[in-house]
Amino acid sequence: MSKQNLDWFEQHQHQAHNAINPWLKSFFQTALPQSGTLLKDTQLLALDFETTGLDAKKDEIISIGLVPFDMNRIYLKQSRSWLIKPKKKLNTDSVVIHGITHSDLEDAPDLNKILPEFLETIAGKICVVHYRQIERDFLNATFKRRFGEGIVFPVIDTLQIEWEQQRKISSGVWNRLKGKRPASVRLGASRTRYNLPAYTPHDALVDAIATAELLQAQVSHLYSDETLLEELWV
Repeated sequence: MSKQNLDWFEQHQHQAHNAINPWLKSFFQTALPQSGTLLKDTQLLALDFETTGLDAKKDEIISIGLVPFDMNRIYLKQSRSWLIKPKKKLNTDSVVIHGITHSDLEDAPDLNKILPEFLETIAGKICVVHYRQIERDFLNATFKRRFGEGIVFPVIDTLQIEWEQQRKISSGVWNRLKGKRPASVRLGASRTRYNLPAYTPHDALVDAIATAELLQAQVSHLYSDETLLEELWV
């Protein structure tokens, strides 16, 4: 798997020194596991956002779901979810996808109200997402808009794991001659390959649970729980 050429542990120490926003400073001051940590010894947290669109520069987060887990268990009783009121009106296309309406968000808090609790919950843990350009890019863009500084943190991306696996399966001259192409790496399609049950998509908490289960299956089939964290985080 392709990885960023950096040590996230050291990166967080650097960001803790430079951060101005007190929420960010506290987040970065919470130490991450080091790169040589075994996956079985890593605190993992599956994370999913629902948003008003796909452009992190202008769209907003309207729902967050997260659930802690390890390679043996998903801790559903410790799961958390929030609805968040956006500053702009929802567009019809996004409502069709995630099913969250204006009335659902009427009494929801502004993101700033839940950010301290959210950051405290994910601090020091490794977030697991399916397509990091949503969760990491949206949170980074949101912080830049609201506070003038961004937030960057390591994740394990189940979509990237699946994409790398599909590329391996479909590579080679013989496969190309047969017209074999990488299969879909959408969350539902990826789960199906590991005989995981079908869940209704686009609910942040449900998708977080689905992502946690997917990583457990991927590690069981493709890696082991003694895989080093540095082999998977990006």
